[in-house]
Amino acid sequence: MAGINLLTLLDDITTLLDDIATMSKVATKKTAGVLGDDLALNAQQVTGVTADRELPVVWAVAKGSFLNKAILVPAALLISVWLPWLITPLLIIGGLFLCFEGAEKVFAKFLPHHEEVTNEGEKHDLVEYEKQKVKGAIRTDFILSAEIIVITLGTVAGASLVNQALVLCVIAVLMTIGVYGLVAGIVKLDDAGLYLLNQSKASANKFKEWLGKGLLAAAPRLMQFLAFAGTVAMFLVGGGILSHGIELLHHWQLEVTNIGKSLLNGTGETLAPLIFDGLLGVVAGLCIVILHLVWSKFANTKH
Repeated sequence: MAGINLLTLLDDITTLLDDIATMSKVATKKTAGVLGDDLALNAQQVTGVTADRELPVVWAVAKGSFLNKAILVPAALLISVWLPWLITPLLIIGGLFLCFEGAEKVFAKFLPHHEEVTNEGEKHDLVEYEKQKVKGAIRTDFILSAEIIVITLGTVAGASLVNQALVLCVIAVLMTIGVYGLVAGIVKLDDAGLYLLNQSKASANKFKEWLGKGLLAAAPRLMQFLAFAGTVAMFLVGGGILSHGIELLHHWQLEVTNIGKSLLNGTGETLAPLIFDGLLGVVAGLCIVILHLVWSKFANTKH
């Protein structure tokens, strides 16, 4: 009898693991777009950090990301059981914050407001700059992680609470390891290129020399592209959250999609909602930045 019970238990565990693997695969496919944005955003957050501090910064953000997941997974499960109506408003707030972050980066690019760094305060400023980078990256990760977890939760909505929890944990761990592993690889491309170049000089290997030079040339361009892509991703993801969470905006997005489809068939159907979400993100972000600036000036005049 004990042997039969053990076999039954093992069969149940195997079935459970198979269900979890299947649901995790489906959830991963549905969150692939946001994961791409997450990668671009987090690689972008490391730009401007000194070479010797790149990996420590990535590791610090990765630890913050794990903490985010540790908060978000149980919170998502509790909200889905007790307050399911709260998920959309929370996502909308997160979307607005992403739009604000993107617009703030655009403002900072074209309207620089920081003062020149003095030699005496340079070290202190770099440490503070790094701290701000890490905090900003963890905040952004929190919002993107929340969206991914909500998408995953929607994918496994019909499963038992145990299966939902296990799938969320699998996605959270794989997502964090995958994204930050890739980010660490991206930011150290130039070091890899330099290593290959030095190796080629020692061994007179032309292929290593060619590859090393290629990586050294590509690394800064890739980081510049990711900085741009990360800002664009903020508008796309933020605008996308707004257009899916607010009924009127969702209706407008569908109208724009239909127009795009009628003009360019499948290509228009794909591009139209992306353009709509991006422009919506830009408009929302700029409005919030302007309101923030007005409020800051108003608050300063009171003191």
